[in-house]
Amino acid sequence: MSEHNPGLRPWRDIARRECRQIMVGNVPVGGGAPITVQTMTNTPTSDPRATIDQIRRCEEVGVDIIRVSCPDKESTAALKQIVRAARVPIVADIHFHYKHALEAADAGAACLRINPGNIGSAARVKEVVEAAKANGCAIRIGVNAGSLERDLLEKYGEPCPEALVESALDHIKLLQDQDFHEYKVAVKASDVFLAVAAYMQLAETVDCPLHLGITEAGGLIGGTVKSAIGMGNLLWAGIGDTIRVSLSAEPEEEVRVGYEMLKSLGIRTRGVRVVSCPSCARQGFDVIRTVQALEERLAHISTPLSLSVLGCVVNGPGEARETDIGITGGGAGKHMVYLSGVTDHHVQDADMIEHIVKLVEAKAAEIEAFTTDAGAADSVAAE
Repeated sequence: MSEHNPGLRPWRDIARRECRQIMVGNVPVGGGAPITVQTMTNTPTSDPRATIDQIRRCEEVGVDIIRVSCPDKESTAALKQIVRAARVPIVADIHFHYKHALEAADAGAACLRINPGNIGSAARVKEVVEAAKANGCAIRIGVNAGSLERDLLEKYGEPCPEALVESALDHIKLLQDQDFHEYKVAVKASDVFLAVAAYMQLAETVDCPLHLGITEAGGLIGGTVKSAIGMGNLLWAGIGDTIRVSLSAEPEEEVRVGYEMLKSLGIRTRGVRVVSCPSCARQGFDVIRTVQALEERLAHISTPLSLSVLGCVVNGPGEARETDIGITGGGAGKHMVYLSGVTDHHVQDADMIEHIVKLVEAKAAEIEAFTTDAGAADSVAAE
């Protein structure tokens, strides 16, 4: 098997943009920290049980940070219970009502999503900043092409990269004037070209962490493609410190897509990376249904490892050499299994899925045990 090795494969390197680091609860963002994956609940925040249940499902698929809407006092009243129950930091989404920001900060939110210029006077901004400082809250400035300030639309005639960046800089200044620097910034748009250009420009202008997103991207398939094109461009260029894939789909799907995006670029690894063929008349088994079944059965695995599922021997052996576990379709319902890139044994068609699941689970346990032992040895050596 071959692993990512900068010395051997410089064409795989991504040079991350340097920026300062902030903390969102106990999660570092920016400053070289791993790129975090976020999502947002769609349950009424005023219903803590439903919201906590949804948060739990997102935690199970690996979410790092979760945002919840706080449009009213009932939502901020429920926030304290939600924060206590969550295992990941909670971002409170505030729009125009600055008092909800104060309530959310007091309720334990790790971050406030707010545009300082939208909440009124400088006195109100100061109140929010003081509440954030007192409660250890970060702030996420969220500029959106669909809600740009009227004066900027009049100045530029339409949403454009310069307008989004100017809006972000105006909001940043309001925080810096209050000596507040624990912020990250997003300049989102549903237009991929606009969003990418705005983030590129902003990345050269500020030193804070950037939150990436293609807003209102669409449904699961269309939105995934659109987000991958836009955010993939930025991530490949080293831009972005935390991401949210905005889909008209359940929040846990956003998390899965976010991780797949990072896995494709070798930025973060979580769970099983499946290499599979599109299938053709040469296939020795039903590749499409097999991959679907394996992805479902292996969704609980968080340990990073690779699995190749190829229908025939044309590319199968070559792909299997590059993965932890591989299977290649053969004739008469008898298929070849590869372990650590080497041919190992055969499996019959009827037993294949169950067999592969057991192999992957065993490999994950082996990797985890090795990681634990290595960590313990390092700890002893350090003492």
